Order: sequence, then structure tokens, then C-alpha cells
Amino acid sequence: MSDIAAALGIHKSSVYAHMATKEDLLAEIALAGAAAFHAALDGMSEDAPPGDRLRDALRAHLEVVKHQLDVATIWLQEWRFLTGDGREEFLRQRHAYERRISNIIRDAVAAGDLRQDIDPRYTMLAFFSMANWTYTWFDADTDVDVVAAHYWDLLMNGIGRPVQRADRRSSKPSRGAEPAG
Repeated sequence: MSDIAAALGIHKSSVYAHMATKEDLLAEIALAGAAAFHAALDGMSEDAPPGDRLRDALRAHLEVVKHQLDVATIWLQEWRFLTGDGREEFLRQRHAYERRISNIIRDAVAAGDLRQDIDPRYTMLAFFSMANWTYTWFDADTDVDVVAAHYWDLLMNGIGRPVQRADRRSSKPSRGAEPAG
């Protein structure tokens, strides 16, 4: 709280006039992150095909991360320190956001924009695994459109040659496989 007061040029006691505890401040920031991510989805066109909406959701998520880096960091990491009502509300908002992305994925599968054999949960987890960690390397010069285009290509086309379904389930390297390098 001392750091916050110093950054604002006010006394520490003034900070407590607005926030009773550090955890209240953490909850407010975490919930602001939830609101930002939801607002980004709310700003998307509902008329676009589901596949386009998924691409737009990825870009919107990345925009929030870039332009609210501190909030995104709290959303992704520091929320774990929340307890009680603040934690419960944060988790409600986070799970609602995850459901919204999952629903877009399901709609895209149903519309034929995505393969019929994908698992929507794993697809949602891949979406967030790629998009969420950008907060560790985004900076003011990051071009969100470029990152979104590369991530979209990875989501839609993968990184390897197409494999047979049976091959995908094997976690063992094939015979003769050599490590890269």
C-alpha cells in the first residue's frame, strides 16, 4: 500500500480510505480484469460466422492483455491470493469468460468452421494457453494484429504435418526419431 500511495503522491492512509485491505484492492483489480475481458467479447459482432468470432475473440483477448498488462498479470497470476467473496466472484467471472470462449468454439464446430473431431475443452485450453502467457513478453511495440495472425494460424493449421488419429494418441516418439539440434 505504501508503494501505491507513493505512486499516487498521497498518504498511505488515503489509500485505505478507498480500500479497506490489500485484498480488497487485489479483488478490485482482478474483477476489473474480468470486466475488461468480458467487454472485449461484448464488443464483437454477433453476426459474424463462428470461426470469425473465434479469431476475433483471440485478437480481442490479446488487445486486453497488451493495453492492460498490469490487470492481465493480476487476472492470470495474483488472483490466487484472493479469499472469500472476492475469490468466489473472480472465479465466477473467469469461468463465465471461459464458457463464452467454449461456446464460440462449439458454435464453430457446429457451423463446420472447425473440425468435427476436436474436443472443445482442449481447444479452449489451447486458446488460453497461447493467449494468456503473452503478458510475459508483450511490450509497447508489440503488434497485436501480427501476434493474433500467427496464433490464429497455429490454432487453425497446427505446427506439424497432418497425422492419423491413432498417431495423435501415442505419446511415444516413433522409432528412429532423433532429437532436434
